[in-house]
Amino acid sequence: MSIKAYRPTTPAQRQKTTQDFDQITTKKPLKSLTKSKKQNAGRNNSGRITVRHRGGGVKRHYRLVSHKLPKGLTLTVREIEYDPNRSARIARVQDQNGTYYYVIADTNMKKGMTYQVGDEAEIKDSNRLLLENIPVGTFIYAIELKPGRGAQMVRSAGASAQLMAKENGYATIKLPSGEMRRILLSCAASIGTVGNGQHQNIKIGAAGRRRRKGIRPHVRGVVMNAADHPHGGGDGGRHGTGRAPRTPWGQLTLGLRTRHNKQTNKYIVRSRHEGKRR
Repeated sequence: MSIKAYRPTTPAQRQKTTQDFDQITTKKPLKSLTKSKKQNAGRNNSGRITVRHRGGGVKRHYRLVSHKLPKGLTLTVREIEYDPNRSARIARVQDQNGTYYYVIADTNMKKGMTYQVGDEAEIKDSNRLLLENIPVGTFIYAIELKPGRGAQMVRSAGASAQLMAKENGYATIKLPSGEMRRILLSCAASIGTVGNGQHQNIKIGAAGRRRRKGIRPHVRGVVMNAADHPHGGGDGGRHGTGRAPRTPWGQLTLGLRTRHNKQTNKYIVRSRHEGKRR
């Protein structure tokens, strides 16, 4: 995938870039693997806004991506498709029994290629097998956190993790964030790197394009009045009050630790924050 620029006929067009979609082989998704997706505008079942700056946007249909595939399958890639609900591309694959699935497409997947899922799979790109059967140093994606639960980590565009070591029933994996984490060797992962790696380099370029994605405008706290935000007020300066950054409700942010899952702390060998302190 490469980045495509627009002709600079307007100020917005001058900055805007997009994807060229050269890897996509069809524009029509498989109807049996899609369902309607309701836009909740950031509100919960009581109608209260729980996620700010959401609403509107174009209507999308959700693709039923399979993050947990049965073992022993030989899959053939039939199409590479665009998915409006994620940054990565998805592949429409068909097994030896004629059943179709949607899976996350990696950089190696092409229309017509085949790959395998199971303990007997070869060590090559796109194959999915247990961590205990994958050599140390291999780049992997779509990693399980618990055996049989399905892929939960490393699923976004251009992402990959590296298998660093195997000992005492656990694999040590270096995640894209820099975190080193232990995972059971009985968990499964796919070999390779998630495709669409240039996704992060796209420039939105225009406010309307952001609105079509379902993202509404937000206002910085430093330009508000003191009654409306902890950063507000002042004599017109742009640097705020000099206090620690806070949310509109006065809670500390930007640096405040929000991780409270103490049950899994023992699996983290090195925090993703350690490299930033050096």
